[in-house]
Amino acid sequence: MKLCYASTLFGAMTLAAAADEGLLGVGPRTLVVSNNAAIPEITPALDETPGFAAIRGRFDRVVSWNEIIAPMHPSDWKPRAIETPMLSRLIAARLGEPDEVVLESIAVPPAKTLAGLLKECPLTVYADGLMSYGPTRDPLPQEIWSRVTRLIHLDLVPGLRPILLSEYGVAPVALPDAAFTRVVGRMDAQAPAGQALILGQYLAALGVLTPAEEADLHRAMLRGVAARGHRTVVFKAHPAAGRRHARELRPLARELGVELLVARETLPAEVIFATAPPKLVVGCFSTALVTAARFYGLPAATVGTSLLLERLTPYENSNRIPVTIADATLPRLAEDGALTEPPAVGLTALASAVAYCMQSVAHPGLREAAETYLAGHGHARYFRKKRLEVLGLIEPPKPRAASQPKGLRRLLGTR
Repeated sequence: MKLCYASTLFGAMTLAAAADEGLLGVGPRTLVVSNNAAIPEITPALDETPGFAAIRGRFDRVVSWNEIIAPMHPSDWKPRAIETPMLSRLIAARLGEPDEVVLESIAVPPAKTLAGLLKECPLTVYADGLMSYGPTRDPLPQEIWSRVTRLIHLDLVPGLRPILLSEYGVAPVALPDAAFTRVVGRMDAQAPAGQALILGQYLAALGVLTPAEEADLHRAMLRGVAARGHRTVVFKAHPAAGRRHARELRPLARELGVELLVARETLPAEVIFATAPPKLVVGCFSTALVTAARFYGLPAATVGTSLLLERLTPYENSNRIPVTIADATLPRLAEDGALTEPPAVGLTALASAVAYCMQSVAHPGLREAAETYLAGHGHARYFRKKRLEVLGLIEPPKPRAASQPKGLRRLLGTR
């Protein structure tokens, strides 16, 4: 039995595409779904969202992780060491004893929790976004990383090889584009049609921006698409963000003479791309920006990446590579509607250099790539001088000689 885990419809669609391609083998499959929203009690569960019915047939059984561990929250709960043996038996009795576990986001709960409880079976990680091109967020215990056999990922950036889990020798396996787009094309979900689509972010809740700054970011996106003449705009909030961002945009939409349509938070943006393609897709660094351009040939642009590159802390924040890729490859939209192409850069070299600076201990082999990139492009925009100094990639500034007191200068005869 294959035990699969998903917390988003996008992730479940990726699993369905992997199943269609034979990457999940044959035999029964159980899908464990998790609702990781801040208040899951008032948020629809993954298997209750419109569109899930289209992929339900790939799984013999669907089980709610929230119900199993209630009243604990999936993103926070993990068993104490003394409880693990007992809970491992209980979870195995509830879910069955799998011959393989297929997980997303292996470095954090609930995926990491599941991997720790379902011991002694191989693990497959599937990456459902741009984070696959960045280093592993946190070191994994040997008990987990030694069981990871492969990384299934969407080929979002052709020519760029995923770095995630590579320090553990895990081989990446690219999911064919057509397998994913076929799954999207069969989703039976109503999608609003607009001339432009804005992809909301979820940065204030993560502590990256203040709520006011995040609202300003969305307003800048709306001003930009309106300035380009788009009068009907769809706003697609982040699945975990709720409806607040759409409410904050409505006064500006009225002021600009724009009809603002709001897509369901749980509706994957890719379904909109496939069924009601807009003329322009705008966001900050959402993976959907890349799927719009890569899989559906839609114009896509970024807003606010400069601010995010400065604000992401610590430097090893796992969103850094997605922001870097979006900033370096997609046009930048200004509030006056102007689109500016980013300077040409070798993306593989840039991603390798940033990844080394994020996790130098885990990826010492990327140091040469970092040195080469910095020698050719300098450290502006994507790097922090202090971090480069600590890593020995640039020389720290020489300390200034302390000035001598006036009385001492007179005594020494110096000026």
